[in-house]
Amino acid sequence: MIVDDAAGVLTWPGCRNVRDLGGTPTTDGRRIRHGALLRSDRLTPADVPAARAAGVSRIVDLRWARECERDPSPFASDPVYRNAPLLADPLGYNPPEDSYGPMLDHNAERMAVAVRLVADAPPGAVLVHCHAGRDRTGVLVALLLGLAGVGPAEIAADFARTEGCGPLPMRNTLTHLDAHYGGSAGYLTAAGLDPALLAAVRSRLLPRAGPPGQAGPRQNTTST
Repeated sequence: MIVDDAAGVLTWPGCRNVRDLGGTPTTDGRRIRHGALLRSDRLTPADVPAARAAGVSRIVDLRWARECERDPSPFASDPVYRNAPLLADPLGYNPPEDSYGPMLDHNAERMAVAVRLVADAPPGAVLVHCHAGRDRTGVLVALLLGLAGVGPAEIAADFARTEGCGPLPMRNTLTHLDAHYGGSAGYLTAAGLDPALLAAVRSRLLPRAGPPGQAGPRQNTTST
């Protein structure tokens, strides 16, 4: 069964951290469209029907290749699937506990690859995930939401909805992003992405029509 509640949380059989970012407010009064961007932890075969029912047209798996070899995605042979490791392997730095700033600093090209996969995905929902759906997924989602005009407080609040997370590391990360790169657009432009691709992300995530503040009705779906 798949249940989409008021907080965007989805109940998928094998996932602990899966949700729809639809309804997240932007600073100009709009909201992220429902069914445009989903985030999760690793997928299992039991989650395949749920992902199909959600209209997922692209899955961006942010795990290292060795993780995927050890624990293959159930979508590995499906055209919707892309593996785009978000981090160098090995890392090459010691990650602090209170910020993902170094993750941004050391992996800009990889971040750009993942964002490009979101931008050029076929019509439908894009699902991004890593192993736990927390660190790598959280940083990529923060960049995507920032491009769409979601403010730092809302991005940090979404991050804190993930199991085992609090808002402070994301707040610190966004402060670093603004101070060193001028925000998501500046960071990704410096990483080599064309402004047209950034615009494509915004177009995918934001409402196509309707008055400000409307993201469309939230869908309650059930699949067995």
